[in-house]
Amino acid sequence: MFFRPAILLFAALTLSACASNGPRHDAPDASFEAPYTLDGGDKLRVTVFGQEGLTNSYAVDGAGKISMPLIGRVDARGLTTAQVAANISAKLRAGFVREPHVAVEVETYRPFFILGEVTAAGQYAYVNNLTVETAIAIAGGFTPRANRSTVTIARNVNGVPSTASVPLHFNVRPGDTITIRERWF
Repeated sequence: MFFRPAILLFAALTLSACASNGPRHDAPDASFEAPYTLDGGDKLRVTVFGQEGLTNSYAVDGAGKISMPLIGRVDARGLTTAQVAANISAKLRAGFVREPHVAVEVETYRPFFILGEVTAAGQYAYVNNLTVETAIAIAGGFTPRANRSTVTIARNVNGVPSTASVPLHFNVRPGDTITIRERWF
């Protein structure tokens, strides 16, 4: 009779270990889907119409800025391409170009990272329309121990590090860190 409660306790603990594979995170909220913002590692193509000397490719440095002739350093971290274009226009208008028309587009995105139970964890070049599933394929696929139902993405949202559990069809952004956890059973 003593063994029956012990067996039930062991079974309950075993099943609870199967149900919990590390910390759980809420599904991504609307802020997790905010418009893409720039950060260090992105390379921008800035076009200043009628000013060939200013039209060029500029890398966002570790401080989150680009350096341009005439106007110097321009903030880019945490801004959209439209906001950077507006900042460049404002600086050019303040004494260099009468009516600047500026377009900014991302030429090369910063890499994404994948960790955990994949064949080749590491840093990879970002490609458009990348999903978690394609990122896993780029990293060589799941290892035999991978938990294929729980994937975590860490991302900066409005300058704040955020983490969420996401499905395999979720879109990855440049700079994201994807973590594939180990399954217990």
